[in-house]
Amino acid sequence: MSFPKQFVWGAASSAYQIEGASKEGGKGPSVWDTFCQKKGAVWNGQSGAVACDHYHRYKDDVGLMRGIGLQAYRFSISWPRVLPNGVGKVNARGLAFYDKLVDEIFAANITPWVTLFHWDLPHALHRRGGWLNPDSSDWFAEYTHAVVAKLSDRVQHWITLNEPQVFISLGYQDGRHAPGDKLPFKKLLQVGHNALLAHGKAVQVIRKHATLRPQIGYAPFAVLSYPATDGAADIRAARQDMFTISGKHCWNNTWWMDPVFKGRYPEDGLKLFGKDAPSFTQKEMETISQPVDFFGVNAYMGNKVRAGKGGKPERVPLPVGHDLTAFRWPVTPEIMHWGLRFYWERYRHPIVVTENGMSNIDWVALDGRVHDPQRIDFTRRHLLALERAIAAGVDVSAYFHWSVMDNFEWADGYKERFGLIYVDYSNQKRVLKDSAHWYKQVIATNGKCLHKEP
Repeated sequence: MSFPKQFVWGAASSAYQIEGASKEGGKGPSVWDTFCQKKGAVWNGQSGAVACDHYHRYKDDVGLMRGIGLQAYRFSISWPRVLPNGVGKVNARGLAFYDKLVDEIFAANITPWVTLFHWDLPHALHRRGGWLNPDSSDWFAEYTHAVVAKLSDRVQHWITLNEPQVFISLGYQDGRHAPGDKLPFKKLLQVGHNALLAHGKAVQVIRKHATLRPQIGYAPFAVLSYPATDGAADIRAARQDMFTISGKHCWNNTWWMDPVFKGRYPEDGLKLFGKDAPSFTQKEMETISQPVDFFGVNAYMGNKVRAGKGGKPERVPLPVGHDLTAFRWPVTPEIMHWGLRFYWERYRHPIVVTENGMSNIDWVALDGRVHDPQRIDFTRRHLLALERAIAAGVDVSAYFHWSVMDNFEWADGYKERFGLIYVDYSNQKRVLKDSAHWYKQVIATNGKCLHKEP
């Protein structure tokens, strides 16, 4: 087994998590800037106001990426840095930052992959109703046009929305993320519908205005299942579990993927949600289902499933003492084989693993290095499973490790470290972790070194 010859190896980040400079360069506040000011909203009262100071240190950071050998770098644009009020006058200084960043990335022989929305809605738009406002999709289209007009002469790879299930569920249902709302379920689904419309309109804008022929994707959160055994009944049960909506919440696949890839909401969701489901027109569904070039999968963990009575899916509890990351997420590398297989079978869209990684308990050792063998083992297990999926015929063209560097982990502040690069937030010193040196070898050998013990 091996990875395709042209397989792309990268790493990822997002604007609010690394940039800092929250009040510099004409940037307006995002909902995360204001949310972090709420007492008790974020661990230890922390915020992304400085984060990794990437805004000022981007040249050095790109130099580190070059040192790792990254072939691609996925990053997001801060909407309020480009449009401080969300719409209207474009902030030239904000766009200039991304203009320089893209040039620096190219100079390092790395391909930029741009995510347009990674959760930092302009606060000015939140005050106008945010994603509940029926105009929100047009706001997003206007913002998209501003970015495309500036960067599409060099950027070809575009991702519209990152993980709508997460920013909608945690931000608008549970209140644990920005903007901290707890909406009735009917309004929550309207937020989701407006976000899906925003995705579709952004695709239209990119197709119409991009200078270079674009490759466009969409990166929902992957709710993954894998079979308890390789038996046919368990495989069917796991597949069914992945594509069934079983509760009035956002944690499913099909409500967020079927409209984009199939042009319709799933029947079981419409039936379960009933009067809470949003009203929509056929034209809106056509907008949402604009053709995209790839399906971004953000894969972290999954559910073990077996066939129960009558073949009905039954989730299997993990054993006592099972493997956990520092975030207390289960380690389930099987998802990269089975989950991606199930997605490919259902949607038949080329897949890009837009996020995969783990939080680890990392620190600088007495020898000055950061030893993170758990991250190496975690990533190796997942990449070997990914290799199996590709061997089984799944079309996967790229892998992005989350994340390129330690950063602000939303409501958990700086408690969790996901990076290949260690960041000392007291002085912004960077240290390549052992996993970064190992990943460099993975890239250089196109995955062949995965079959040798690190």
